[in-house]
Amino acid sequence: MPRAEIRIQGDEAAILRKALHPEGGRGIPRTRVQISGRGKTLTLTIEAEDTGALRAALNSYLRWADVAAGVVREVRG
Repeated sequence: MPRAEIRIQGDEAAILRKALHPEGGRGIPRTRVQISGRGKTLTLTIEAEDTGALRAALNSYLRWADVAAGVVREVRG
C-alpha cells in the first residue's frame, strides 16, 4: 500500500492543522488520511490503495494547505 508522510514546520503549522483537520474526515476514494502534530509541527500521513489515489490525495491536501497558508499571510499582512 503506497504511503506518504509530509511534515510542515513553522509558526503556521497549528493554524494549518486546524484548517486541514475537517478535510481528514472526508473520504477521498481509496485513501486513508491522518492529520496530527504538536506545536509548530503538522504531520500529514496518507495511505492509498494505489499510486494514482496517493497522488490525487497529496495534490488535494497540499493545495488546501497552500490556500490556508495564503489566507494566513494575507490576514497577517
